[in-house]
Amino acid sequence: MSIRDIYQTGFDEHREATTQYTQRCPECDGVVRTTTQETVCEDCGLILDGQRVDRGPEWRPFETEERERTGAPLTERRHDWGLSTEIGRKRDGRGKTLPGRKRRQLSRLRREHSRAKWQSTADRNLAHGLGEVRRIAGAMGLTDGIVEQACALFRRAQREDLLPGRSVEAMAAGAVYAICRTNGLPRTCGDVAAPARVSQNRVENAYSVLNRELSLPSVPVPPGAYVPGLASTVGLSDGTRRQAAHVTEQAQERGLTNGKHPAGVAAAALYLVAEARVEEVTQGELAKAADVSTVTLRARWTELREHIEVDIV
Repeated sequence: MSIRDIYQTGFDEHREATTQYTQRCPECDGVVRTTTQETVCEDCGLILDGQRVDRGPEWRPFETEERERTGAPLTERRHDWGLSTEIGRKRDGRGKTLPGRKRRQLSRLRREHSRAKWQSTADRNLAHGLGEVRRIAGAMGLTDGIVEQACALFRRAQREDLLPGRSVEAMAAGAVYAICRTNGLPRTCGDVAAPARVSQNRVENAYSVLNRELSLPSVPVPPGAYVPGLASTVGLSDGTRRQAAHVTEQAQERGLTNGKHPAGVAAAALYLVAEARVEEVTQGELAKAADVSTVTLRARWTELREHIEVDIV
């Protein structure tokens, strides 16, 4: 028996770990290699032991009073992915109030930090645009997932050089509206333009640019998705809402919604049912809530009244 069969220590250049040969394979009596990841036979390839995972806590055994994990995950909402340092104001990490001299020092540090954290004008525009996306989405009450997608879309638009020559605020609002469209959310362009700092026409133009240049998977929103929000806005009853949703389903089956504004169809269905149930609501109120003109609502209402009969329950 050679010395190599008894014990041999080498270095695995691929794994950069010390390799030990200390036992024999139970299948072929070959040489077994043990590394930091697994124990395997060199002759037959039998794996005797897999990777050992330490499932214990990552903190050290001392400092028992403050055992906590720190650091936020990466996020699309920040221009630096949330990795930058935030300097506090009045309290330290333990919650104790800082003296005046220390607060003045932190104020100077924050000023210099704000001046130095921008690498370029593109970074500044990105931070401003992502802030606008968060503000608009927060005013609309959108979920965190939608906000993340809208921020990622705005970041992609800047990466594709779609921002030069266009308003950052308009592109941010367009990104929010585009994500609402791609996720099938019943939000009109007017809903997005209301909290935005630009007009509705500029939001529509920004959305058109994003949709054309980035080939967004936008899907048409069915008219029935707008019915609950419109009914709640004008104060109609639940019975009217349910019947109006049924009317929009019948209109879709008969092809009356093809090429029509879905919010206009939903508003017309609500007005048709409310008229049959003798509930007080005007065409102007529904048209304003749906962000369509009264002419559009009246045209859709006429089509629905000619082809669909409302059963009062």
